[in-house]
Amino acid sequence: MRFLSRMLRHKSVEQLQSEAGQRGDFRRVLGLWQLTAIGIGGIIGVGIFVLAGQQAAMNAGPAVALSFLIAGAGSACAALCYAEFAGLIPVTGSAYTYGYAVLGEFVAWIIGWDLLLEYALVVAVVAIGWSGYVQVLLASAGVHLPEWAQQSMSAQTMQYYLQQIFGVHGGTVIAAPSDDHRFNVIAAGVSLAVALLLTVRMEWGARFNTVIVAIKVAGVLLVIGVGAFFIHTANWQPFIPARTFDAQGVGHFGWAGVLTGASVVFFAVFGYDTLTTAAEEAKHPQRDLPRAVLLSLAVAMVLYITVSLVLTGITHYSNLNGDASVSQAFESISLHWVSIAIAVAAVVGVTSVLFAFMLGAARIWFALARDGLLPAWFAKVSPRFGTPARPTLILGVFTAIVAGLLPIGEVAELVNIGTLSAFIIICSAVLVLRIRKPQLPRSFRMPWIAVLAPLGVLFSLLLIFGLPWQDAHGWQRIGGLPAITFERFVIWMALGCLIYFGYGMRHSKLERGG
Repeated sequence: MRFLSRMLRHKSVEQLQSEAGQRGDFRRVLGLWQLTAIGIGGIIGVGIFVLAGQQAAMNAGPAVALSFLIAGAGSACAALCYAEFAGLIPVTGSAYTYGYAVLGEFVAWIIGWDLLLEYALVVAVVAIGWSGYVQVLLASAGVHLPEWAQQSMSAQTMQYYLQQIFGVHGGTVIAAPSDDHRFNVIAAGVSLAVALLLTVRMEWGARFNTVIVAIKVAGVLLVIGVGAFFIHTANWQPFIPARTFDAQGVGHFGWAGVLTGASVVFFAVFGYDTLTTAAEEAKHPQRDLPRAVLLSLAVAMVLYITVSLVLTGITHYSNLNGDASVSQAFESISLHWVSIAIAVAAVVGVTSVLFAFMLGAARIWFALARDGLLPAWFAKVSPRFGTPARPTLILGVFTAIVAGLLPIGEVAELVNIGTLSAFIIICSAVLVLRIRKPQLPRSFRMPWIAVLAPLGVLFSLLLIFGLPWQDAHGWQRIGGLPAITFERFVIWMALGCLIYFGYGMRHSKLERGG
């Protein structure tokens, strides 16, 4: 019983609210628009500039707009839950802190450990997409990187090298790589640069982020405003292409493809949760955090769906499977100047996604350490800059290695399962707390909570597991995510359990009466 009670111990909401007013770890410098810019910056990025086109070409066709709509509906339910929690518990740590208050320490640790990996991998995914647009601009100026430095290794190349190191498994010899791609230098470099930016004063970074978000939104509006005049409705026919199977037996298109697309692009319709990790840096957190969450998601969803329709309207969806798909779409209709302008907006604007998720990951790491679940060394704020410099710089190195070595598809599929798991916990916790303590003063109350909170759980479960469908080799995929994604997720969670039971449980501040 003692062991179980230690896992379920939690801080009360009242205690967290009291601590929020007393903490002085960070300076309160962020207003509503800066918080909203962090949210929009976290949501709009590779989803518009890369994944919208890629998923149209690979899985959904013109119905990629439906993929965004499905993912966005589930995300909206979770956003309302985040908004209620953010106004109620304005403490850094986001879903980790909310879970700690309602569901107990072990669940909070699991979700914090989960989000730590997911946010870091989002940074890596976005850095890879950002690199593609930088190389479009460099190529337009006649500058080309050496082939080894242009892209990360393909999955087959990585498997080849692993086989050379560990030997042949299963009797299948993997062919030597046919290209020279080895390390994405630009993706690694921008990951390190954003980490360095986030170690300096928060207000500097926030001002920089607000400016680049404005540039990014202007680029998206350019896509919509110009592209609308070149739409050919014939490109939308059929809106949901018939189900097909490739040479490897992997299914594409059909309604199953729309759901696959929703699972993959889901990471593009969250990001508002990153702004809640900056609660202790907000000037008026209980008022501004809920507003910023909802405002950032609303703006982003309108832009995502509109851009998806424009892209698949100006060119056939099969032409959109590239690392810079929006620019390539306008190149296909001979609008070179628009292609270059979009590439510039993407290069400038996508850095805000890196900023938002690196910020979120570093502050979750800081919160875990401040509560004693990780070593206190990570919870030291830089006396010069007032930022959690240690976890930020470590994350910069980690994301640079991942972005440099791994292909975007391998990383993107692993991102979603952890975030969806966090959403399940948040949607459950907000309902539990409303039932358990309805009298707590809430600056924002989620409407129709008895319907929307369970709906958020169901949407998230659907996107994780979905309905298994048959490809040419049998029942091999679950939801939109391959089985290996679940295997990797389980391995990461198992490592997290080892750290918690080996270190966190014994060193928790609640264990020591803190």
